[in-house]
Amino acid sequence: MSKISLEQFNELAAERLPFAQLMGLELEQLDVAEVRMRARYNDSFLRPGGTIAGPVMMGLADAAMYALVLAHVGPVELAVTTSLNINFLRKPAAGDMIALARPLKIGKRLAIGDVALYSANADDIVVAHATATYSIPPQ
Repeated sequence: MSKISLEQFNELAAERLPFAQLMGLELEQLDVAEVRMRARYNDSFLRPGGTIAGPVMMGLADAAMYALVLAHVGPVELAVTTSLNINFLRKPAAGDMIALARPLKIGKRLAIGDVALYSANADDIVVAHATATYSIPPQ
């Protein structure tokens, strides 16, 4: 059972994560087993060649992982990224991006997960894959 609700996360994001609005991030599913987050398309996401820029995909992956960590530990705002590794696999089309974050190991001090990124118009093809580690502060 998640230790933070979808509504609580959205409220936290609106109040404390200004980049979430800039990126058009929307949390669609929040569960300890999986988080689904969308980045609503904006023309500013594009880089030369008409593809979604890497920093947009990295930001989406990191935000989805943050939501996953909070699902496990509750509204611990100072949980922070200590590592994020991403592999860009395919050129995503211009459009919404979807992140699916899943836990690999959730400990007392570290949370490790993986994030698959999809173009919303082809959500059966992974366009990037990230792994992330979060540091969980002591209570």
